[in-house]
Amino acid sequence: MAVPPLGGGGGLSKRIIPCLDVKDGRTVKGINFVDLRDAGDPVELAAQYAQQGADELVFLDITATHERRKTMIEMVKSVARQLNIPFTIGGGITELADAEALLNAGADKISINSAALKKPQLIEDLAKNFGVQFVVLAVDTKHINGKNIVHLNGGRLITELETEDWIKRAEDLGAGEILLTSMDHDGTKQGFDCDLLAKINKSINIPIIASGGAGKTEHFTEVFQKAGVDAALAASVFHYGEILIPDLKQELRRNGIQVRTP
Repeated sequence: MAVPPLGGGGGLSKRIIPCLDVKDGRTVKGINFVDLRDAGDPVELAAQYAQQGADELVFLDITATHERRKTMIEMVKSVARQLNIPFTIGGGITELADAEALLNAGADKISINSAALKKPQLIEDLAKNFGVQFVVLAVDTKHINGKNIVHLNGGRLITELETEDWIKRAEDLGAGEILLTSMDHDGTKQGFDCDLLAKINKSINIPIIASGGAGKTEHFTEVFQKAGVDAALAASVFHYGEILIPDLKQELRRNGIQVRTP
């Protein structure tokens, strides 16, 4: 399956990306990374989103790193059979063999987070072996004492690393895309962290996927207009039918934002 070209130029269509957080084979959703509740079967949801006009999908096995186990290959194969759009898999990827297994199972990209920070060389190795476009760096960030600080293991561990510094280094190592989640905004439905996203977007040359805080269609318009990101990701508003992708894309078009036709 072809992966769309990377790049943040104004001429490219903005992407809408549902995210499916998977735990024990089910899609779940929480608030500020906790209080998880069931949101359905990931394979069924994936098929529905593809039909609705989602541009890509992201699947995150949210406890894989924490519980030291690998993302389920069988689920990836099932999803790949259902989809005609690119999808990214993350969770528990710690070495090249993990990424290769997921790619062979049908994933288009892989998302790495904790493992990349513990071993930055992994970013470079993945980029060299599979191509820059295959490597998505997921960054979970939280505002602490006036600074944006990177968190690991699904937000459970605080680091001493400032978010912007880490993202710039990851770009230099070969990350092809950044999935940036504001833990402060995640699940709140109060809007994306546009100030942080705009700041990071100006400092790097690879695409950013905005994550954390989507609650209504205006929030998507706002993040594209104010932060200039390449894609916006959300979970619960899609899972529970609060925002339908065709309606969202229609609204974005009305606001002069270029999106792919469903």
